[in-house]
Amino acid sequence: MKRSHVRFRALGSPCELQLYGESEDAIEVIAASAVAEVERIEAKYSRYRDDTVVSEINRCAGTGRFVEVDPETDGLLDYAATTFEQSDGLFDITSGVLRKAWDFRSGRLPEEASLRGLTPLVGWRQVERRGNRVRLTREGMEIDFGGFGKEYAVDRTVGLAREAGITAGLVDLGGDVCVVGPHPDGRPWQVGIRDPRAPERAMASLPLSHGALATSGDYERYMEIDGVRYCHLLDPKTGWPVSGLAAVSVVAPQCLVAGSATTIAMLKGQRGAAWLDRLGLHHLWVRPDGTRGGSLWPNQGKTQGLRATPAP
Repeated sequence: MKRSHVRFRALGSPCELQLYGESEDAIEVIAASAVAEVERIEAKYSRYRDDTVVSEINRCAGTGRFVEVDPETDGLLDYAATTFEQSDGLFDITSGVLRKAWDFRSGRLPEEASLRGLTPLVGWRQVERRGNRVRLTREGMEIDFGGFGKEYAVDRTVGLAREAGITAGLVDLGGDVCVVGPHPDGRPWQVGIRDPRAPERAMASLPLSHGALATSGDYERYMEIDGVRYCHLLDPKTGWPVSGLAAVSVVAPQCLVAGSATTIAMLKGQRGAAWLDRLGLHHLWVRPDGTRGGSLWPNQGKTQGLRATPAP
């Protein structure tokens, strides 16, 4: 079989596609379509561009004006509502406005007055929806699909590949991974899981023949002050970074589910691992002291099923 191996940058991350097909020309066309789909999603939903639907909704915050959205955007807003409810309000796509108080390159904690001015702008229940129309009720409010946009793009890309007849391949968008199917010879893909205290290397690898793997951690954006690490994952109820877990990886049938679950578990802190256990999702957690566990980690509970292999 022929392989197309494409590396590109999108959604603020390095991205990689590996797809196998019978014809070199056909597989290249499919790979190009997959890249175009990722770029389409970024162009439609990025908060860094003025011409996206997200930016239009945010511009109208507090004006009383509703913005009409298409079925795709409406479905993503439905998903945001579901994750908000299932996370007890911790996964909130209006919480991105808190980044205005946190500059992780400054090495300084925000002023309490700054946080107090932003926390009233956070709250999914202040997002009003009527049919396929949406508005933000307070001036200064924002929504941000960054919490699941990349994972949604992974699933869309995998879906396009499968619709085109691809049965072997892998999609990796900034570390969020979904398997189209195992290698042509049936071997699983070996997917690395980063060490949160040495993110440049993998602490383990996981054999995946199907499904998705996503990871969240306190190492992506952070600062340390007086020995305390403050990461970019902020509790929407307090405006302050969460703690309790250094990283969480989750395997699920879809990357969207895996990614949301990792973020929610991180936001729940010490309670995150038990929450994943109740959901029955394969997972691996790392605490700030380096302790590791979860159903994917060797010698943790069941002896059968999917397991990570620790790096030497």
